[in-house]
Amino acid sequence: MKLSRTWAISKKEFFHIYRDPRSLALIILMPALLMLLFGYAITIDVRNVSIAVLDRDRTQESLTFIQRFSASPYFSLHTFVQDEKQITRLIDEGKVKMGLVLPWDFSKVIKAGKTASVQILVDGTDSNTANILLGYVQAVARQYTQEKTFLKVGRMGTQHLILPVDGRTRVWFNEELESKNYFIPGLITVIMSIIGVLLTGQVIVREWEKGTMELLISTPVRKVELMIGKLFPYFIVGLLDMSLTVWMAKQIFEVPLRGSIPLLFLVSSVYILTALGLGMVISTVARTQLLANQMSMIIGFLPTFLLSGFTFSISNMPPWLQAITTVIAPRYHVTIVKMIFLKGLGFSYLWRETLILAAMAVAGLWVATLKFKKELR
Repeated sequence: MKLSRTWAISKKEFFHIYRDPRSLALIILMPALLMLLFGYAITIDVRNVSIAVLDRDRTQESLTFIQRFSASPYFSLHTFVQDEKQITRLIDEGKVKMGLVLPWDFSKVIKAGKTASVQILVDGTDSNTANILLGYVQAVARQYTQEKTFLKVGRMGTQHLILPVDGRTRVWFNEELESKNYFIPGLITVIMSIIGVLLTGQVIVREWEKGTMELLISTPVRKVELMIGKLFPYFIVGLLDMSLTVWMAKQIFEVPLRGSIPLLFLVSSVYILTALGLGMVISTVARTQLLANQMSMIIGFLPTFLLSGFTFSISNMPPWLQAITTVIAPRYHVTIVKMIFLKGLGFSYLWRETLILAAMAVAGLWVATLKFKKELR
């Protein structure tokens, strides 16, 4: 293999990227737009949920309980209502997500040391939000109950009630439970997949459609030299987009990067080769650029978005679908990126995923080399 011939092919591909506005837009604008759109749009955080309150008791005790909700960052008191029909209408109109109904004897039951029943009406059209809201309601009610228990014992004397279990929650790695810290590292994998598979899916089939492959076949350039020369520019492009997305994650979205940046780029380089190998296989199999684009979306983008753990937890999927994810390269890169960003893990914890990606990269490039024939179709 002569480096001069390989570099000549790479220069030709660099010039094509530079002169093609669509490729430049895909390389420069798309990663930034995806980071901004997904970073701000995709969130599972539930804050400032509008609630309507029906307070039948109307005592200082009931107002104290309601203030626990209005003081919480998760709830926003929208209005007080006169009956349950008003709550139903507000929920139907989408003006509130939750209704809180306090019974007539709320304060009497509390003062008697018993458990008061409070009705919670939640809009269940979004099941995820509804489940989160119920968890928040239980947390507020539990805190109120503990505070009232300590206050009552204090009035009786100097004795203090000691609870048998005092649970104090501490969240590691994502202390504020920000969903952007969960999604954005995985979004880096999605962008790398789109760039790697979609762009390289065009490199061979484009030569056939434009009629320039015959010229390349007539040259002394070997098959391996042609493949490497075609892939090298897109490998550099992948690293540049990787740098852009990591910078945006840290500077714009303030996602903590606790691990090693050189390790992140080293492992990501292996994943870029995996994506390039898959794109090159598509380019050697497809007959037209349209078919190559469709195959890239189906084989490259959809599995990355749905089956890599980026949006949905793999552990919650059916066993047969979990088995399918084991042959999807983005799954391992999503795991690596999240572990480096949030946990700061080193290579000793990530070597298995890295070896799997390396094996997939070698397999993809090998298959692409075998499928490409330096002869007329």
